[in-house]
Amino acid sequence: MQTASSYKVLVVDDDPDIVELLQYNLKKEGYEVSVAENGRKAIEVAQVVKPDVILMDVMMPVLDGIAACRQLRDMNDFRHTHIIFLTARSEEFSEVAAFEAGADDFITKPIKPRALLSRLAAFARRDSQHEEQEQVIEIDDLRIDRTSFAVYKEGEKITLPKKEFELLAFLATTPNKVFTREELLNNVWGNDVYVIARTVDVHIRKVREKVGEDKIKTIKGVGYKFNTD
Repeated sequence: MQTASSYKVLVVDDDPDIVELLQYNLKKEGYEVSVAENGRKAIEVAQVVKPDVILMDVMMPVLDGIAACRQLRDMNDFRHTHIIFLTARSEEFSEVAAFEAGADDFITKPIKPRALLSRLAAFARRDSQHEEQEQVIEIDDLRIDRTSFAVYKEGEKITLPKKEFELLAFLATTPNKVFTREELLNNVWGNDVYVIARTVDVHIRKVREKVGEDKIKTIKGVGYKFNTD
């Protein structure tokens, strides 16, 4: 079971005051903290320390957070790392861009340390729950292995980022049951994480591209289901 004391957090922001604030509060809670001042440096540091969570500003010099997130998600070591964006921009298009890049969460500034710590604790709890779910789901030509976060289609391995994997596994656990976007948000992202309903649509689209358009069916006006019909 992962706890604060075993969690490594990488803080990425070009504002030294924000870095100092987050570093102080995270270390106080027992997290192991590393820092970087831009996206390019974040990638370099991440490759060395292998963080469990990356807290990253969006607007930064040299390499912005969106571009850095995309590059990290392309690396096998960081496909399942939690990436949380920190930004003063609260427009919906910024949130969509963040989730399109592979973000797990989105926090607007000014940052409230207690709220942030609550979200990190939620990620740690969910990681622990998934560690306890040692099971393999086999449906038609798909094999979903929770223990290794691996998906196989007709024996060929498909790599999915963590949230896409969790979404697919959750739907496949109860095939043909229809879930609303709100139910998927609560069960996959959790009540402690604020994300918009559009996030589900983005992740569903990406999962379909990888496992097949026919695997997840849209029930108009209701939500989605894992389809075996």
